Amino acid sequence: MKTAYLFPGQGAQKVGMGQDICEAFAPAAEIFERAEQITGMPIRKLCFEGPQELLDRTDNAQPCIFTVSAATLAVMNEVLSDQQKQEIAPTCLAGLSLGEYTALYAAGAVDFETALRLVMKRGQAMQAAAEQKPSSMLCVLGVDETQAAELCQAAAGGQVLTCANFNCPGQVVISGGVEACQRAAELAGEYGASGSVPLSVAGAFHSEYMAPAADDLAQALAGVSFVATEAPVISNVDAKPHAEPGQVAEKLLAQLVSPVRWQQSMEGLMEDGIEQFIEIGPGRVLAGLMRRIHRRVNFTSINSQKAVEKLAESN
Repeated sequence: MKTAYLFPGQGAQKVGMGQDICEAFAPAAEIFERAEQITGMPIRKLCFEGPQELLDRTDNAQPCIFTVSAATLAVMNEVLSDQQKQEIAPTCLAGLSLGEYTALYAAGAVDFETALRLVMKRGQAMQAAAEQKPSSMLCVLGVDETQAAELCQAAAGGQVLTCANFNCPGQVVISGGVEACQRAAELAGEYGASGSVPLSVAGAFHSEYMAPAADDLAQALAGVSFVATEAPVISNVDAKPHAEPGQVAEKLLAQLVSPVRWQQSMEGLMEDGIEQFIEIGPGRVLAGLMRRIHRRVNFTSINSQKAVEKLAESN
C-alpha cells in the first residue's frame, strides 16, 4: 500500500502533547532531552504544563511541535517490527508549513539537530517579524481561491492582504494588515463566504509581512546542506516534490511569504496513487482537513501512546 507520512504545523499545539509517549517510551524521552539540550528551552515543561498562552507563542510552538512529532516518529520506529515498518514505509512525505521541516527530517534530508535549530530560528524570526509590524490572519469559510483573491483585493484598502493557506475545499486563510483583515471579515459575505474566523496567531504568516523573517532564516539556511532522499518530500509553495537538495532552502524561504497549497498537495498525492495517509504528531488538524478534501481516504493519526500501540497491533 502506497503511504504518505504527514506532519502538522503551528496550530496543532496543546498543553499535554507528547507527555504520554515521553513517559512510556525511552526513545521519545531521549528526543525531548536532546531537544532541550539543543535549544536551551524547557520543551517538556512547555509541552506538558504550558500554560497554553506561552505554548501558543510562535517561537515556542514551532520547536515544541517539531519535537513531539519527532518523538512520535522515534516511538513508531521502536515499537513496529521490521516487517511492519516496511509495510507502511512512506512513498512520500509532506508537512503543513512548519511540518515541512519535520517531513524533511523524517525523510533523511537533514539531521535532527540541524532541523530543530532551523525550526527554532524560524519560530524566533516569525515572532520578531510579527511584533515588528502588527498584522493578522482570517480564515474565510465557503469560498474558493478566486473568491478569496477578489475579497483580498476589495478589502486591502492600501494594506497588504493576500491568500495564505489553501487548506481544503471551502477554507482559505488570508493574511495581512489588522484593519484589512477586519474589513475582509465585514465584506466576506459579499464574496460568497458563509463565515469567517479570526486566527489567534502572532501575525500575517505566509505574506509579505514575513519578509524580515525570510531574511533572518536565509542566514541559517545558508550553512545547511540538504541531502537527497529516497522518498520525496512535497513543497508547500508549489505542491510538488523537492527535486534537488540544492533547491530545498530556496523553497523553504519562499514558503514564509507564499501561500501554503495543502489541498493541492493532498489531491496530487491521491492522483499519484497514495492509498494511505499517516499523520504523525500532535492533534488531528490534518485529519480534519482531509475529511473536507476526500472523506473516504484511509487516514490514521498517530498522536498518543494509545495510537502508537494500536498501529503496532493493526499491522
